[in-house]
Amino acid sequence: MADSIDRLHKAVLATRDADPTGSRTARLLRSGRGKIAKKVAEEAAEVVIEAMTDHHDNIVRESADLVYNLTVLWASVGVKPAEVWAEMERRERLYGIAEKLAKNAMVKSTRKRNGRNGRADRDPREAARESRRG
Repeated sequence: MADSIDRLHKAVLATRDADPTGSRTARLLRSGRGKIAKKVAEEAAEVVIEAMTDHHDNIVRESADLVYNLTVLWASVGVKPAEVWAEMERRERLYGIAEKLAKNAMVKSTRKRNGRNGRADRDPREAARESRRG
């Protein structure tokens, strides 16, 4: 699957300068990060809906749409699939293939890897929650 996503990512990058009237991918890339992120969220919701109704074939189709839109988002923000694969491999080494890193452990791991301390390395979600609390 990684090879397929790598090929898709390269194709998306190659389409960036294509005519948006003839390319859905070029049109989506030109629509901006916000629109692309909304498409990712929409497709993720559709996967969830299909999973709840147990429509196997629809789950497969919506999952393919999700992977496509996620790959477009990666291309738009400069994330390479190899970076995602490296993070997955790092997590596998630390926690095993079936485990997802806990959010607070992820923040600590990132701090340690980046060598940052103090308020600047706080989890941005926590900083946002604190600012809303006043």
